[in-house]
Amino acid sequence: MGKVTGFIEIERHDRTYKPASDRIRNYNEFVIPLEERDLERQAARCMDCGIPFCHNGCPVNNQIPDWNDLVYNSDWEEASRNLHSTNNFPEFTGRICPAPCEAACTLNIDDNPVTIKTIECAIVDRAWDEGWVTPQIPETRTGKKIAVVGSGPAGMAAAQQLARVGHDVHLYEKNETPGGLLRLGIPDFKMEKHLIDRRMDQMIAEGVTLHCGVHIGVDITAEELEASHDAVLLCGGSEKPRDLPVEGREMDGVHFAMDFLPQQNRRVAGSNLGDVEPILAAQKHVVVIGGGDTGSDCIGTSIRQGALSVTQLEIMPEPPEKEDKGLTWPHWPLKMRTSSSQAEGAERDFSVTTNSIGGADGHVTHINCQRVDEKFQPIAGTEFELKADLVLLAMGFVHPIAEGMLAELGVELDARGNVKADTREYITTRDKVFTAGDMRRGQSLVVWAIREGRQAAHAVDKFLMGSSELPR
Repeated sequence: MGKVTGFIEIERHDRTYKPASDRIRNYNEFVIPLEERDLERQAARCMDCGIPFCHNGCPVNNQIPDWNDLVYNSDWEEASRNLHSTNNFPEFTGRICPAPCEAACTLNIDDNPVTIKTIECAIVDRAWDEGWVTPQIPETRTGKKIAVVGSGPAGMAAAQQLARVGHDVHLYEKNETPGGLLRLGIPDFKMEKHLIDRRMDQMIAEGVTLHCGVHIGVDITAEELEASHDAVLLCGGSEKPRDLPVEGREMDGVHFAMDFLPQQNRRVAGSNLGDVEPILAAQKHVVVIGGGDTGSDCIGTSIRQGALSVTQLEIMPEPPEKEDKGLTWPHWPLKMRTSSSQAEGAERDFSVTTNSIGGADGHVTHINCQRVDEKFQPIAGTEFELKADLVLLAMGFVHPIAEGMLAELGVELDARGNVKADTREYITTRDKVFTAGDMRRGQSLVVWAIREGRQAAHAVDKFLMGSSELPR
């Protein structure tokens, strides 16, 4: 905890943003961090609540009251050690995690939780600045060779943990650079990619061998991979997007979000897009279908590209402005939230379904919409038309892609199409093949991916060595 009476004496004060008129001119991060003194005062607000519900809210089991107390007492280096003991990549979660820990904070009962996410990000950023983050090179090697497929947060966390106990870890990524959705899905204005690069440098120094541009099931067969390693851990993600099966879906100008977002990330990185047709929002009326984080990322990217207008449609009803604390706390509440991208100038509409997509000469010009009731049934007489030159489908992801690697391995899938494995052993129905992250649990958060990667690393280490000292 922090100061005994800190939560009474000190008001909540969080990071701010650069003005929208400034930040939409580039793809740089725009969060303005707090000063050290302000951070220590905010950490002082962590109260002696008896049962720290923030622990329940945090999937990686961050010891939040402990490092809040360390920050309050100006022991930042020890706070970094504590934070890294449960979270391999706090600079990722400190930027893009929605902070379920803050929703669970006891002080959130009156809407004034401790600024946990801000303090977490400040700890790790300072740790890098001060040189406290260094490779943890194992003293001995086990001689065991492990393949981790997919270099998103689950794969990265698992690979790092396994390398630190002396295994020969090979991390395979089908794209040209590591990071998975962190690299190609999350826009740079939310998380700049040098953060991934420096972590990969650390991991390589710890013994991880990185193989980019290697698509398992295409460049190397899954059976060859399995035969040349003592264990295989599948962390490939949930990549099959939910489609919109309506008339006009095939028209030019209708794209999945994950066809649109990676292009811009590659442009920012200076990568070659090859012969792929550019998808750009400049001088277009953009409609984003889907109200989640991916849709929000499409909004911010479209605005920066120079869209004439951006409208976001959500089939769910408009949530309440404020949750009923007595019913929801300490769980994640359903309430109205406005992302930084939405605040930059997007129109939002709720309880809307898309009946068809209209166009001319094979290109989209509008979409035909209709209001729905609480059971998502169309309401007669509520049809309307929206002008659209570009339609981005951001309705989530249904399961991993089964064709290729998964089909070759013959691993069993669950009822939702994810790779079947439990959260204790993380082993699939095929011997020595494990799975973790979105490929196992379905579309989820970066913090859950890190948790599963760490736990799967423990399971793989135990499978190979008979026991494991890695934390779960």
